[in-house]
Order: sequence, then structure tokens, then C-alpha cells
Amino acid sequence: MSLDTATGPATSAEPDADQLLQFLYEMMLIRRFEEKSGELYTKGKIRGFLHLYTGQEACAVGVMSALEARDKIVTHYRDHGHALARGLDPNRVMAELYGHSHDVSGGRGGSMHLYDASKGFLGGYAIVAAHLPLAVGLGLAAKMKREDSVVLCIFGDGSVGEGEFHEALNFSVLWQTPVVFFCENNLYGMGVAFAQSLSTGIGRLAEAYNIPAVTVNGMDVLEVRAAAQRAVAHARSGKGPYFVEAMTYRYRGHSMADPELYRLRTTLTAAAGNRAPDDAIEADATTLLPDARRGHDRGDAVPGSAERVGGRDAAGQRERPAH
Repeated sequence: MSLDTATGPATSAEPDADQLLQFLYEMMLIRRFEEKSGELYTKGKIRGFLHLYTGQEACAVGVMSALEARDKIVTHYRDHGHALARGLDPNRVMAELYGHSHDVSGGRGGSMHLYDASKGFLGGYAIVAAHLPLAVGLGLAAKMKREDSVVLCIFGDGSVGEGEFHEALNFSVLWQTPVVFFCENNLYGMGVAFAQSLSTGIGRLAEAYNIPAVTVNGMDVLEVRAAAQRAVAHARSGKGPYFVEAMTYRYRGHSMADPELYRLRTTLTAAAGNRAPDDAIEADATTLLPDARRGHDRGDAVPGSAERVGGRDAAGQRERPAH
């Protein structure tokens, strides 16, 4: 289903080749980070719960690219990709998964509770939908303080059956808070298929609260970015909340403890475009981001540092494509 109840100008200028390369680099960094996290979990180096973001990278990179430094983010427990796309240090995020006390959440948060106030990244939250009212509160505070900031609230399709979801949407409209509600619909709430849990489209729930809503292809970073730019512009202009549903797919289980008995391998490969899921990001260099491919052909390669966790140079700075 494609739903768009929004009006007004769509987006700002199209990204140039440098930006496209950066988007591809960030998606590859998230993919490699998640692959390494899964590997370390099986070796017992990472304890507790671990929910991998593999397959959903375009959502994080696309939506974060529409934000400014002064904006704030609250998100759910599948938060590694969001943190990395916001610019948190990958090495410090990985150290947090190890439980090191000197890292992003002081070693107390682990995988599900990444936090860095300096980046406006105000936490992953483990209780389904519990952070939506917090986003409305942050938006209300920004409005009362007359801050020119937007709150991005990221959640999954499993949140829409919770009372906090409806409470947050309702009060966000009543108070006209600058909140962008960003739903990552990966088609499963734990092991329950989305089609078996809701009788209507998620966007129509937002529409019922008089929130402009759009449903986009969450596997296309440019489509996500365009929708996010439109949403952020709407919220920043004082028009109240905006709702984006990104249709995506997770290539791994709900968590590392998930045996995935509810779906077939053929369903997974079909969702990855009949490619092996691990090859999907690389294939995007020639399909999703053709301009980035042309940059690669002329020698502007995505840095090899994305192949290792960290992506940092000797000075500790984030490595970026060379031009």
C-alpha cells in the first residue's frame, strides 16, 4: 500500500556523488558492524540481548541524513544502526556492547540503551512504544523553549498495538509538537507477521489523528531521505507532527535467540531481491546508487575501513570517501 496524505514541497536538492558515496559507506559500515556483533555474540564476548539491524540500513542512513545537529533522536532497542548513522563512534558503541565502563552509556546500557547527548541521541529504549511519549515531551519542551529543533522518534511496527502509540500521536497533534514519527515496518513483530496483527495500514492510524502520513520503500535510502526531508521541514515549520512508515525487512531474527521458525529461507532471499542477504549492500552500489558506482569507477572508492569495525583513521576521526 502506498499512502501519502501530505501536502507541500517535497525535498531539498538531490544529493551529489559525494553524498551518495557517503550513504553507501554508512550502510556498509552498519552492515559490517552488525555482522561482527553477531559473530562476537556467538563467541560469548557480548552478553544479554542482541537485536541486529541487518537489512534495514537504508532506513537509518536515509532518515538521519535529513536531520541537523540540533535535532534529537529517541529510538527502540534495535538501535545500533541509528547510532552509527547519527555519527556515534563505532569503536565506543562496540565497547558498550562489551560492557566497558568508559563508553557511550558507561557500560550500563549495552546493546539496547545506546546514548550520546552530544549527538542528540537520547537513547534506545527496551520497552516497546514506551519512548513515544518521551518524544512528544521532548517536542513540547523544544516548542516551549522556542528551540528550532525537531525530534525524530523511531519505532517498529510492533509498537502500534500499544496504548502509548495512540497516546503519543494524539497529544502530539493537540500540542502541535515538532515530532517526526518514523515507523520501521519490517513485517514482523517478534515472530508474528504484520498481516496477522493489524487489520489496516499503519499510515491510516496516523491519518485518524490528523497527522500527514506517507508510506515509502524503506530499502531505498534516497526514497527514505526524501520523505524524511519533507517530514522534518513540516515539523520544523511549526505545523506539528508528521508520520513516515518505511517498509523494510530484517535479514536476521528478532534477536540472536530467535530460531526463525516462522519464515522460510526462500522468503528471506526474495526480500533481498533474490540475492544472498549478505550481498545486498554491495549490489546497491550498481543499482540503488549508480552515481556512487560511477565515482567508484573513476577511483573514488568507498574506504576499505568499512570492512573493519571502527571506520576511524589514526587520529580517531571518522574516515570518509576520498575525493
